[in-house]
Amino acid sequence: MIVPIRCFTCGKVIGDLYEEYKKRYDEYKKAVEAGEKPKETPKQILDDLGLERYCCRRMILTHVELIGEAAPYE
Repeated sequence: MIVPIRCFTCGKVIGDLYEEYKKRYDEYKKAVEAGEKPKETPKQILDDLGLERYCCRRMILTHVELIGEAAPYE
């Protein structure tokens, strides 16, 4: 539901990187849908954010935002 603060495997702090990744990935996705050449690929975004281990990349790439679905049930 909420972005994990740390990677479950190595313990690196990754919680603050998700918002930046999401913003830059949305720009990438819009460029691809418009038929333009994107400024950077998802691999380059992850490299730029300092996520070099595959365990940390997994945490960011596989996260699913479910907070919107759970919020009405408070």
